[in-house]
Amino acid sequence: MDTAVLVSFGLYLLMMLGIGFYFYRATKNLSDYILGGRNLPPSVAALSAGASDLSGWALMGLPGAIFSQGLGQAWIAIWTVIGIYLNWTLIAERLRVFTEAAGNALTLPDYLESRFDDRNRILRTLSSLVMLLFFTFYVSAGMVGGAVLFESLFEIDYHTALWAGALIIVSYTFLGGFLAASWTDLVQGIMMALALLSVAVMTWLNLPVDTKLPAQAPAMKGFWDDISLIGMISLAGWAIGYCGQPHVVVRFMAVRKREDIAVSRRIALGWSVITMGSAVAVGVFGFQWFGGNLDNSERVFLDLAHLMLNPWVAGFVLAGVLAAIMSTIDSQLLVCSSALSEDLYRGFMRPQASQQELVWVGRLSVAAVAVIAGIMATDRDSSILELVAYAWGGFGAAFGPVILLSLFWRSMSRNGAIAGLLTGALVVALWKPLSGGPAGIFDIFEVVPGFFASLLAIVVVSRLGGAEREQRRFDTLLQALGNRATPAAVTTSH
Repeated sequence: MDTAVLVSFGLYLLMMLGIGFYFYRATKNLSDYILGGRNLPPSVAALSAGASDLSGWALMGLPGAIFSQGLGQAWIAIWTVIGIYLNWTLIAERLRVFTEAAGNALTLPDYLESRFDDRNRILRTLSSLVMLLFFTFYVSAGMVGGAVLFESLFEIDYHTALWAGALIIVSYTFLGGFLAASWTDLVQGIMMALALLSVAVMTWLNLPVDTKLPAQAPAMKGFWDDISLIGMISLAGWAIGYCGQPHVVVRFMAVRKREDIAVSRRIALGWSVITMGSAVAVGVFGFQWFGGNLDNSERVFLDLAHLMLNPWVAGFVLAGVLAAIMSTIDSQLLVCSSALSEDLYRGFMRPQASQQELVWVGRLSVAAVAVIAGIMATDRDSSILELVAYAWGGFGAAFGPVILLSLFWRSMSRNGAIAGLLTGALVVALWKPLSGGPAGIFDIFEVVPGFFASLLAIVVVSRLGGAEREQRRFDTLLQALGNRATPAAVTTSH
């Protein structure tokens, strides 16, 4: 490997660890560690939310899907941008206000418990367990991507690369928590966009004007090829599932003030259009460059970066891939950490635990979840996009309808929320192994049936009644939304 690539890549890693150490010193309590004290500037919140979502699958999985399956996979990018817009428009401001007014809730399980006055803590426990289940798959997907990168960059064994990458990612998250993750996401988000854009542009400039694929190469499928009604509904699942991604919506909870939401939305949309458009271009131009022939299509971005860029630039571009992976894994590890430390450990085991004790429980939780996900990632043949899709579907179906209706529907009950969580997660788990069926219905992305089954369960169970306390709580939160001043915290029953 070229020395210039290694040096520039190493400088990037040192910068990330430096940010982690800086925020280690700035982290004083659990609120700082898992929500950054609700003090994220608009640009940090926007790029942190984006980078936490568009991870290794945007730089490796999506270009690989375009390369291997055709331009029709660009619908993933289109629906993703639509989902980002809807998330920032429908969810962001209300969730920011409601979570602060609901007893200054630091986590989604904490918010749901307060919103529905759940004195038996069933919602807190159930939502924490669902998070831990699906985030393990999500973190595993990121680690597969990190291992492939390290294997390529350092020419080392896949398993050695896997654990080396995991150690680096866990180190700064372990130290600095949410603030470190968010500020590194700002850097990583910029690097992701620049990395994809530079590789796409340089490949396009280097393609011959009369580019012709080798005779043996298959023609790339077009934008509408193989796109049926079932297929389009399935691809729309990438937008439907957005409002249920805990590692994304937690950024809304941490925005400095509600007035920053509009600025953050514009930044997030602009960044997402550039990033997604560049990822599609890399897949298309890579197909033309390699004649549609690569052993591993998910390496198309990495291989083009090596070929098209100056070694010094390539080092930082490859660091952009690691940036994408790190920015998602750190966010996911922190949500798992908050579920274990705040929602389960303090919620059930040690309510009197000190802030310092909770911070260390959170740090140890980060390490534990990373180890489990790393063990799952030892299968070198795991598809990054498939692992991400399964976790995305699980979160979108389980949490999406619950979060959405909790913010807009006064008559939603605690039992309705429980039914929605269980139904969404169960439908995704049962639907995933199925295929075919009448008109290919079981080929639909599992988030779609899971989301609407969860919606139906919430409405039916809530209509059975018994939501008087929940309605009074919603009215109080709505008053906070109407009050442009900082909302007073709602007294919680726990």
